[in-house]
Amino acid sequence: MSEQRQEFENALENIESKVIELFAMVGEDLPSATRALLSCDGEALTPLLERDREVEELVNRAILLQAPVASDLRFLLSALRIVPELERSHDLVVHIAARANRLFTGDLSARASGLVEAMGALASTMWRTAADAWYQRDRSAAQALVERDEEMDDLHASLIAELASGQMSVPVTMEMTLAARDYERLGAHAVNIARRVVYLAGSGAIPNPGPTTE
Repeated sequence: MSEQRQEFENALENIESKVIELFAMVGEDLPSATRALLSCDGEALTPLLERDREVEELVNRAILLQAPVASDLRFLLSALRIVPELERSHDLVVHIAARANRLFTGDLSARASGLVEAMGALASTMWRTAADAWYQRDRSAAQALVERDEEMDDLHASLIAELASGQMSVPVTMEMTLAARDYERLGAHAVNIARRVVYLAGSGAIPNPGPTTE
């Protein structure tokens, strides 16, 4: 193996490790954001903002292109698509935690709290599945995540209905409507990533990645 090729192989390994690190940051911080939201803990936002800066630094260093061969190009194209999804997903996690600053204990109905907890748990499960799919190059995860995303849609609809019942104040209802959307988008990003893994694993085409979500 030439010295130039060895350097490139090292670069590919470095990109892979950074992508896995980004997955870990989203997966680890999502439960913390849900706990902060449900406990109205505004203090939890500070460490998440620090982590968000780490995410941005990782994204800025993640992609290096050097005359790749076909198999390398498949990996690099996948990373180019997935890394922005990871960055946007961590932004959503931070948004969820930030809403805790505008809520107080007792603002949410018991049903709304339960639905938020369920959405947070489901989003965490979906992200673990997406991370495992990338690490294992598991093409089967995409369909499983589509089915879980339908569960997320059902939870989202239930929470919106609860918020529309008028049991909570208008400001709380607005904040929680936005939080519900954040969880829904986290699920959509997990699905998009799993679909990219189908391409990475060698299926040839990317199956209907759907519209980009923020």
